[in-house]
Amino acid sequence: MDLSYLKDEPPAQRAKSLMKLKENIEAELEAHFSILQANGVTMETPLVDTEGFPRADIDIWAVRPARVRIIELRNDFKAVMEEMSKVLEFIYDPSNQTTQDEAEAGEEEQPYAKVDGVAPSSPASAAVSSSLVYIVTGLLREDLIVKFGGLTKRSFTTGSLQPLVQHVAANENRPISIEVLRSGEKKTLSLVPRKGWGGRGLIGCHIVPYSPGS
Repeated sequence: MDLSYLKDEPPAQRAKSLMKLKENIEAELEAHFSILQANGVTMETPLVDTEGFPRADIDIWAVRPARVRIIELRNDFKAVMEEMSKVLEFIYDPSNQTTQDEAEAGEEEQPYAKVDGVAPSSPASAAVSSSLVYIVTGLLREDLIVKFGGLTKRSFTTGSLQPLVQHVAANENRPISIEVLRSGEKKTLSLVPRKGWGGRGLIGCHIVPYSPGS
């Protein structure tokens, strides 16, 4: 998928354009998969019978182009998500900010969000640390988030956690490094957002804004 036409857009606008592309691709994928479902087939179901003739119980002329388009859309989706990840990392990477004084540097180490709940068997509950000193398994309620991928406190200017939501969506099935404060100690974990774990969302974790004293 050629995304070069987006290169001249400001990073924030590029992220919005990519998110819209992602939504459009997901909608078209759903439409084509509904064609397969209506015919009772998958991407691997044979379209010919044991004698090599087209199956009479399947709308071959609808299923075959739907399969081809699904493959194309999956490739497009991968390209969009990879580009979105790069754009979001650039937008929210503190090293790309114009000011780097000590106050801002200290702000990077301050928590800005709190884990308010973790669903059992969710990706959040399965987050792990590979530290040689300790093994931490799972995000826990009351964990304070200091970093979420490249997102620090300076990445959030409106009080909304939308950048975090976008970062999760852009990194489906890819590990995200997270730093949290737990009982005053900093822990680093790796979280892999994914669908199909048995609950809602990609991580199965309720995260809320946090400020000291809240």
